Order: sequence, then C-alpha cells, then structure tokens
Amino acid sequence: MAAPVANGVSVEENVVENHQAPSNQSIEDQKRPQFGTRFLTDPRQVFQHNAWDNVEWSEEQEAAARKKVEANSQPLPAEKQEEYDTNADKYWNDFYTIHENRFFKDRHWLFTEFPELAPKYKSHESAQEGDTHPDRDNGMVDISHQDGEYPGASSSYRIMEVGCGVGNTVFPILKTNNDPGLFVYCCDFSSTAVELVKSNPEYDADRCHAFVHDLSDMSAEFPMPDGSLDVIILIFVLSALHPDKMQESISRLAQLLKPGGMLLLRDYGRYDMAQLRFKKGRCLSDNFYVRGDGTRVYFFTQDELHSFFCDAGLQKVQNLVDRRLQVNRGKQLTMYRVWVQCKYQKPHPDHKDSKTGNSEEKQCES
Repeated sequence: MAAPVANGVSVEENVVENHQAPSNQSIEDQKRPQFGTRFLTDPRQVFQHNAWDNVEWSEEQEAAARKKVEANSQPLPAEKQEEYDTNADKYWNDFYTIHENRFFKDRHWLFTEFPELAPKYKSHESAQEGDTHPDRDNGMVDISHQDGEYPGASSSYRIMEVGCGVGNTVFPILKTNNDPGLFVYCCDFSSTAVELVKSNPEYDADRCHAFVHDLSDMSAEFPMPDGSLDVIILIFVLSALHPDKMQESISRLAQLLKPGGMLLLRDYGRYDMAQLRFKKGRCLSDNFYVRGDGTRVYFFTQDELHSFFCDAGLQKVQNLVDRRLQVNRGKQLTMYRVWVQCKYQKPHPDHKDSKTGNSEEKQCES
C-alpha cells in the first residue's frame, strides 16, 4: 500500500532523502551523520540545484501553512467518509491495476537510513554484549520456533514489510542482503499488489513470503507467531489507515517483534507539500484526506508517532523530521517536503537504558 498521487502530483519522492533532527534532540541524535551536504545559504541560488537539504521553516511560513490547512479542513459528510472506508480495498486494487509496477522506483536509500536491513547487520546493543543476535547464543531460545512450522521458521533473521506495494522495498533487500539466514515477509491490503510481487521474476519463495493482509483488521492473522520478527518496516503506510485504527495496528505489530526487534517507519509530516495542495472537499478529519483516486492519507507530527509507539511498549531510538526543498528549475517552482522518520525498539524484559538508566516508561515521557 505504497503512496499514490495527490491531485495529480506524486506525493512520495523517489530520491535520496536527507534528515533534520528535531530541535529537542539528544546529544546522540546530534551526532547522527546527515545524508547530504547541500544547504541553501543564499536564497538567490535556489534554482541552481534540484533539491536542498535540512531546510528551516520561518515562523511566517509555518503560520501560512497552518492557515491554509485550516481553510480546507471542513470534513466531508459522514456517509461519504463511510464509503471511502468501506471501499478502501477497491481503491487500492484499482490503483495497482492501473499502474502495476511502473509507478515507483526501488528505494535504494533504505540501507543508508535503515542499516538494520543491510547484510551482516549487528545491533549496537548486541555488539556491546558480544552477541551475534539477540535470540542466538547465550543459551537463549528463539520463541518463534516453539509454534511449529511456518514460512521462514528456520531463518535466523526475519524482516517484514507492511504495505509492500509492488516490492520496491522488498526486492532491493533481497538483492542487497545475501545473508543466508535472512527471510523477508511482505504484505499489502491490495490483493493486486501482492499478485504483482509474486509474479516478479525476482520473487523467491525460499527467501520471501508475500500475503494479503489488512493491518486495521485486528482479527486478521499473520503467518508468523508473535515474538518472531527482527524488523518491521512501514514506509508511507500508516498514513493510509483511518486515524482511529492506528494505535491498535501499531500495538499489534509490536507483539510480532522479538525482544530487541525494531520497527522502522517513514511517513508524511504535518504541512508537507501534498497536504497543502488538497482543496476543499477532500478533508475527512483533522489532517486526514482522500485523494482523487479514493485512497486516503494522514499527515503526522513527531509527537503523535512517539505516542503511538510508546503506548505499544516500544522504546525510541530515533524520531526526526526531514524537511527538504525540491526545485523544478524549468518551471521555477519550489516545493517543500516534510517527512517523519522513526525507529522504535522492543525492549528486553526488565531492560534499562545502559547509558542513562532510564526505564521504558521514563523514556516515553520525553
């Protein structure tokens, strides 16, 4: 369920993206290496390049964005909203039927932003302890093997992407990560998208399992047991759910993670260009909209996402805003993009932060 277009403009940019840490970031966050080094210091030079990194917004610019959102925030009637909710699978199937695998490019930036997906990855915590894996060595048993056979049961490192679309994340992982112990699960709300993944020549059932799944349906079962996944990926996916279903969806995913497992997210931030381009008659509720093709999208703040993950029992590793100025030099247009990127980890039982001594509860108050 990757993101389509809003009002005819692509709302997910397939570019190498740079990240700006939030203003209240920790010392550790400040040390994080930035993706790019192209900074706009002279506004007269804005059309010299296609994009600029870490663009600060002025108070006036943010106030103008807020005013524009408020002007177009009258929600659609309840019966119309119910129609979009009931037919959500139809709209996504129609999208993939039309575009098939031609719409998005593979996300090769993933391995820089999310090294957890790269081969030979070893978490900082495991490296400190001298482990090769949180569920291997030291006599620990992988609890997932206690539930019998399932796809990927014999694998030592399991990744699942939720909202896989046609595989623009999954296939780069399979091509780049040659770890023989790797197994990748991928699911999507759209049965059409899943069929496109399975029909791709690079799909290998020995290393990957694609399946249809509605993340917002709490009665829907996953093919793997709880406590079996090392990494879960959500790339422009959570924003497609109804806001009322986001918390329980994140909480359900957290149950699938092993202790020490990581949930990785990248999604739309508040006042992103795509949000500001929505006209009247497209708002479903605060910061939640329907596109022209019937698919829906929400625009997050860092605090909202932090609350979701903490309420699911996860600990913050990273929560930052990516502000990027993209330029159409031919048309002399500037476009301000805003994304939020998060990494949250499932703690080990009775685990406390080794540096600060803070418990999970204390950390989630920050």
